[in-house]
Amino acid sequence: MAHSNMSYLISRPGLPVLAQWAVSFAVLVTKWSLRHCTRARLQHLSDAQLKDIGVSRQDAHYEATLPFWRP
Repeated sequence: MAHSNMSYLISRPGLPVLAQWAVSFAVLVTKWSLRHCTRARLQHLSDAQLKDIGVSRQDAHYEATLPFWRP
């Protein structure tokens, strides 16, 4: 739902260019923050939890060490 709201805000024809840029920047920073937090939490999952989500310890370590800007 939040994604559709952001798409609406960005695509509105009456939105000034600076506001479009600000919304796009806020969306990008939010994605980076979520990615950073998710990757940090991945490192702390137990082997049983990783098994439940189908991720190996090696894959979890690799994903957790990626920089926040890389998808």
